Amino acid sequence: MRVASSLFSQSPVSYCLPLSQETKNPWKLESGFCRPAGGYSLKPMCLKFPASNMKIFLRNGHAYADKLVVNVATPKTSLNGMVDILEYYEDIYDGVIIDPESLPSNTTAFSAALRSSLSYWKLKGKKGVWLKILLDKVDLVPIAIKEGFVYHHTEPHYVMLTYWIPEGPCMLPAGASHQIGVGGFVINDNGEVLVVKERKCLLSCSGIWKLPTGLIDKSEEIFSGAIREVKEETGIDTTFSEVLAFRHAHHVTFEKSDLFFVCMLRPLSFDITIDEAEIQAAKWMPLHEFMEQPFHKEDQMMKRVLDVCVARCENCYGGFSTQLVISKFDERVSHLYYGGLNNI
Repeated sequence: MRVASSLFSQSPVSYCLPLSQETKNPWKLESGFCRPAGGYSLKPMCLKFPASNMKIFLRNGHAYADKLVVNVATPKTSLNGMVDILEYYEDIYDGVIIDPESLPSNTTAFSAALRSSLSYWKLKGKKGVWLKILLDKVDLVPIAIKEGFVYHHTEPHYVMLTYWIPEGPCMLPAGASHQIGVGGFVINDNGEVLVVKERKCLLSCSGIWKLPTGLIDKSEEIFSGAIREVKEETGIDTTFSEVLAFRHAHHVTFEKSDLFFVCMLRPLSFDITIDEAEIQAAKWMPLHEFMEQPFHKEDQMMKRVLDVCVARCENCYGGFSTQLVISKFDERVSHLYYGGLNNI
C-alpha cells in the first residue's frame, strides 16, 4: 500500500483513512481476528485536505493525489511523493492488523515499509499493532524485533508479534495462559471403575492405579477430549454424562496455569485394549478397592474428587451437563456447561 508522503505532515490527521471495506461482506474470525469472509472488498474513497485543497483517492490499496505533492521530506518516499505502507486492516479497538500474505520478502523493503507504517499509524492515533509472520518469511522477525515488536505467541506455521504505539503500559491481551487437561471417570453397572497404570510417570505416582487422563487438543471440546483419551488409552468407547469437578492450578508446564476437568462417562464397550506406548496396564476395578489405595487416601485433591464421584453414583450430587447454544455476540455455536437446574 502507498500513501502520499504529505500525509505525515498534514494536520489534523483524522482525515487519513487507508481502507474502505464494504459492510455487506460477512465477517469471520481468522487466527484470532475478524476479517471479511469473502476477502477484502475495497472501493475508491476520496479524502480532501483543507490545508492544501489536495484530494487523495484510495483505490485497490493505493493512494493517488490529484496534483503533484512537493513537500516531500523523507528518504523513504519515491519521486512521485508516495511512501510504502504495509497492507493492513483495522480492528474495533483502534488497532492495526497487518496482512501477512502481502509482506515483502525483501528484508530491506520490509524494514523501510515497517518504519513508515509505524509513523503513519502513530499519526493516525492507532494503538496496538499485530504482525503475523509466516514460516516462509521468518527472516523478517529480527527486523521487527529491532523496531520494538515483541513476541506474542507462536504456532508451527507462523510467529505473532505485537507493538504498542501509545505511551504507557501495553493493553493488548496476553497470549494463552492455560492448558486444559481431562480425566475420565468411567463406571460400569457392576460398580467397577476403569483404571490405568501409566508406563511413564513421576516416581511418587509409580505403580498407582489412576483414572485415564490427558490434555485436550486444539479446538476440542472438554467432554470430547475425555472420551478420546479413554478410547486411546484403554480402547473403551464411552458417552459423556457430566463434568463432576475441575481443578485450577498455577505455574505448571512452562509456568502456565492448568485447568483439569473430571468427566463422568458411561461405557459403551467393555473389552480393554491398551495403548502400550503410554499405558502399562488397564482394568475394571471395584470402586471401593480403587479408593482404598494409600496414594488416593493421602492425596487431598484426589480424595475429594473420588468423594464427589461416589456422591454422584449415589445420586447425592449433580455435576455440570452441557447444552449447545448460540451467542448473539459472535454468532458462534458453543457448549454451555451448567448444573443444578433440572426444570429448564
